[in-house]
Amino acid sequence: MNPLRRRLIFHFSIQFILMAAAMILVLGALLFFLLQRIANEETKLNPPVGVLQMISLETAIEEGEAKLGQKWNDVLEKRGFWVQIIDESGDVMKSVNTPESLPNQYSVRELLHIEKERKYGKFTVLSEMETMYDDPYLYLLGYEDKEAAMLEALFRQYSKNGLMEMKSEVEEKLKSIDGSLLIIDRQGEIILSAGASVNRKRYKPLELAKKTIQPGTFSTATSIYQDPDSDYTWILETPKEKEKDQRMSLLEEVILGFGLIGVVVLVLTLAIAFWNGYRYGYPLFIFTGWLDRMEHGRYQDMMTDKERKKIFTKKGKVKMRYKLYKEVIDAFYSMVEKMNASVKERAQLEQTREEWMTGISHDLRTPLSTIQGYGHMLESGHYSWTSEELEEVGAVIREKGDYMLHLIEDFSLSFRLKNNELVLTKDVVNPDELLEGIVSKFEQDRTLNQYCFHFDQSNEQLLIEADIKWFERMIDNLVFNAVKHNPSGTKITVRVRRSISHVHVMIEDNGVGMNEETVNQLFDRYYRGTNTEERTEGAGLGMSTAKNIAELHDGTVCVQSALGEGTIVTVTLPICE
Repeated sequence: MNPLRRRLIFHFSIQFILMAAAMILVLGALLFFLLQRIANEETKLNPPVGVLQMISLETAIEEGEAKLGQKWNDVLEKRGFWVQIIDESGDVMKSVNTPESLPNQYSVRELLHIEKERKYGKFTVLSEMETMYDDPYLYLLGYEDKEAAMLEALFRQYSKNGLMEMKSEVEEKLKSIDGSLLIIDRQGEIILSAGASVNRKRYKPLELAKKTIQPGTFSTATSIYQDPDSDYTWILETPKEKEKDQRMSLLEEVILGFGLIGVVVLVLTLAIAFWNGYRYGYPLFIFTGWLDRMEHGRYQDMMTDKERKKIFTKKGKVKMRYKLYKEVIDAFYSMVEKMNASVKERAQLEQTREEWMTGISHDLRTPLSTIQGYGHMLESGHYSWTSEELEEVGAVIREKGDYMLHLIEDFSLSFRLKNNELVLTKDVVNPDELLEGIVSKFEQDRTLNQYCFHFDQSNEQLLIEADIKWFERMIDNLVFNAVKHNPSGTKITVRVRRSISHVHVMIEDNGVGMNEETVNQLFDRYYRGTNTEERTEGAGLGMSTAKNIAELHDGTVCVQSALGEGTIVTVTLPICE
């Protein structure tokens, strides 16, 4: 499941990274919006100062060339401002919206005058020194303050001892600008006024300072002129052009921005949660259905056609949506195939076991019936037995008893082999000598005189490690199997051959042979075959026992057969050097 673990880690890591990136982008966008909004608000409080500060921040100077965004060109033109950027030598390196009357170079005296008086000719000039570069640069922002110029002209023309003369003429001139002229003393009390009416009697100490520092917060433009010869101050107020109504304050916009971010994050989180639930949870419901069907033994119906169409493409590959659980799906399929095979194998084993029980019952009943019949005859006393007849009866009873003992030994040996309880005592022996004795035994058995036995030795000096008792038992079972399943007159040949590192013992017959099903199940415990014409004595353990004994000798047993072509059983054992 390592690929599944890696895939899950990868999927959730990517989701976390994407969510984190999205949050950073959203918060970054909000921060940028807030900074931009604050900068705009600062600019509105005092447009000349704010514009000059923003231009100094956003201007990039590279290789003696200043680069300013186009938006500032539009702002300067709209507000009637001009900007000059002056280098350390006093040369103007950048000009925006500047009148032709302005110079391209400034002397030390001119710059000191601008810094002190904040004036150059008819222009009001603000300055900002930029020191973030290796060389300092001076930013100048100028504009023509027509209200201030008008106020100064009115003062020079109509003032006497700091007060106003010819008020009617002053009011006539104020009508053209819808302005108000106020004269206040040093305490802020309004002494005289002309022009549009003003609903106030005095100014508070900080009120005029605020009008000067933050003129953007007021609906009127205020120009101030202080009489140097008296304690009076002239104030000219004119209405500003109406701007678009601002629907929300900065604080309201910040709160709304955070609220929108919260909604976006919530929606995004819910969407990802539902998506994860659907992507990772829905397959689990399918797996639960599979487990439920498996619990009830419905292995063939583990996956419905509907589920198969959802999970697999037409080419039989897992769809991308379920790719994450590919190993789980493969594991389910493998497990179902194994369990299905196990169920079939168990059913086959039960059927074989029943057939074996029927067979062994029949095999034991026949000799027992013979022994029981002779017992009744001897017990009744109705018969007179000659010594030859008694010897014949004894021989039959002994033969039947040996047969039943052989069946019991086969049964016991089968379970000893199954539980690995059989311990071999191996000796180094010559397989030719052993096999010659075994074949000779079959040749001398009068009960098998209808069969022809032949031994074909290797004519080589061969040695193997074998337990003589169990080796002989293995060959006996294989030869007897050839006798049991073939008709009289069958020729059975035992051959010994050598390969590079192994000895091959082959038991060949020219009998009826076997079909493929029988060959495949020949070594299964209790298997007795399906040929109704063969003799059925035996418990179906002989071939399985022979195979197990060969394996205990580090050998193998294989079978070659076809119907009507006889059978070759080959036992392969390692040579002892």
